[in-house]
Amino acid sequence: MNKKNAFSISIAGGGSTYTPEIILMLLENLNRFPIRKIIFYDNDYERQKLVADACEIILRERAPEIEFLSTTNPKDGFTDIDFVMAHIRVGKYEMREKDEKIPLEHGIVGQETCGPSGIAYGLRSITGVVELIDYMEEYSPNAWMLNYSNPASIVAEGVRVLRPDSKVLNICDMPIDIEERMAVIAGLESRKDMTVRYYGLNHFGWWDDIRDKDGNDLMPVIKKYVLENGYNLEPLNKEVRLNDPDWLDTYRFAKEVYRLDTETLPTTYFKYYLFSDYAVKHTDKNYTRANQVMDGREKRVFDECSTIVEKNTAKETNLEIGVHASYIVDLARALAFNTHERMLLIVENKGAICGVDPTAMVEIPCIVGANGPEPLSIGEIPTFQRGLIQQQLAVEKLAVEAYVEESYQKLWQALTLSRTMGDADLAKVILDELIEANIDYWPNLK
Repeated sequence: MNKKNAFSISIAGGGSTYTPEIILMLLENLNRFPIRKIIFYDNDYERQKLVADACEIILRERAPEIEFLSTTNPKDGFTDIDFVMAHIRVGKYEMREKDEKIPLEHGIVGQETCGPSGIAYGLRSITGVVELIDYMEEYSPNAWMLNYSNPASIVAEGVRVLRPDSKVLNICDMPIDIEERMAVIAGLESRKDMTVRYYGLNHFGWWDDIRDKDGNDLMPVIKKYVLENGYNLEPLNKEVRLNDPDWLDTYRFAKEVYRLDTETLPTTYFKYYLFSDYAVKHTDKNYTRANQVMDGREKRVFDECSTIVEKNTAKETNLEIGVHASYIVDLARALAFNTHERMLLIVENKGAICGVDPTAMVEIPCIVGANGPEPLSIGEIPTFQRGLIQQQLAVEKLAVEAYVEESYQKLWQALTLSRTMGDADLAKVILDELIEANIDYWPNLK
């Protein structure tokens, strides 16, 4: 490998359970995206150390020529880099558990990126992501940040307001996961065999056109399947081995969301916005998704990292690559090599979706090259979708305004306006409890 033509990458959130699969994907794509150095940066030394020690062994065995560093020092973490791959969780899963359980105690949806939970998480995430941007711009001002820290819409709006000129691309793997499922349903090898039209906000969008590379319309066959099964692939014996019951239910429930508008195909998160009674009823308020992840994925990945470290080898590792990783590599390649690949990104609307605020951070197809994304025009959208987008957009903008202005009033308005919330008085009760829980993370609201 010619190191002069290779890239240096900082993974911000080095202690994440998704970090090992990012490393595995980067290694699998070295012929397409050569790497000279990888840095892990995290502000939690202990959490990062276990993941870093395991990944260092993986790198030693598979690509010993790549320089590796794990650090909690921002200068070391962001100096001499070309890309920052950021996936941080401010407050970790302990705060996610509070985000989810506080609303659920009052009969309101408690889901990581939706409603009060998403707003709570968003106000923590803005601080963390902006801090990373500032480190990147201080130590490597020509670098790009590929940010997939949740909740992506609120984070993207916060970055637009607070760091409008930063080289940050906000992305999400949720549509990618569903598109992989659509490809299976349509009998294709990969989502890359499809060209899609998609529009909305993050975790809040619709597909209205899907075609194969020959231009054949795939919507009819996918719609027929979704009407009967949602996005669950068990009828095709293709369901992911490690998917848990909660996600399987969410994939199945997409058929109920689809019935609201059979002209489009929806994302799965509308289960929480449009069928909130169902979502609350089918959630254990004492054992939420945060608990499932801590006892499931987090334990599984950390145990595997511990095994690698104990054996001092990763040759028989069970760690796997996921869509979360593959999309990141494709995006980095598009920026580095000017590939003009068509990708879904969260970008400023600027008229792409008619009738929606031009400053809205919308999720739409873009052509990505060395200068960044060029959004594609969506044009007019149906009244149903436009109405939902306008309401959710107002929630996200009010949340960010509340953060910037330290406004209690605007945050109360944001919670009240959410489709998951039915009563302003209840919104205030939940807000006060969230303020107490987030006292170490949120601005001091007045």
